[in-house]
Amino acid sequence: MPIGLNVHTRARDESGFGLLELLMAMVMLNVGVLAIVAAFSSGNAALARASRISTAAALADKQIEIYRGQDYDNILFTTSEWNAAVADSTYTGDSVYQQNMASPQAPKALVGTVTTCPTVVPAAACDPSFTTTGADHRSYRVDTYLYFDTPNFGNQLKTVTVVVRNGLNNRVYSRVSSTFDPSTG
Repeated sequence: MPIGLNVHTRARDESGFGLLELLMAMVMLNVGVLAIVAAFSSGNAALARASRISTAAALADKQIEIYRGQDYDNILFTTSEWNAAVADSTYTGDSVYQQNMASPQAPKALVGTVTTCPTVVPAAACDPSFTTTGADHRSYRVDTYLYFDTPNFGNQLKTVTVVVRNGLNNRVYSRVSSTFDPSTG
């Protein structure tokens, strides 16, 4: 058999091409499956973060609602808890504390403290910084900032800002603020 005919016959022979086609199909299928797995993993991480933020927002709302249920004069902190909070760098490092409470410029001022929490006030309302467990069974740090402010119209208001952080790394998940007027109780 001449050499040219042997080469020509081998080039037309398709044995082994089925195996190559199968190998290429498996590689393409793997790429597709891995992309789907990565999408599910990313979605799972996004859902977990959304769950933490949602729980933190609920905790912040709960804390603000405690203050909304109090008389104006009962919106305050106990001295011992206040001293513990201002000794904590996370509490004092927050922008609310730095801008409004570290060195308050008139018309802003610090709200006075009391030695014991009034009996009609829940203990959480007198504590500027505490750790609690959310509905998702994770640990959250709830920091409350309280100061006087006087807007242009003249009434002195108490401003309450609640910041809820991750209990492990202090990442801020939620921030809620509200003002309280003495004329409304």
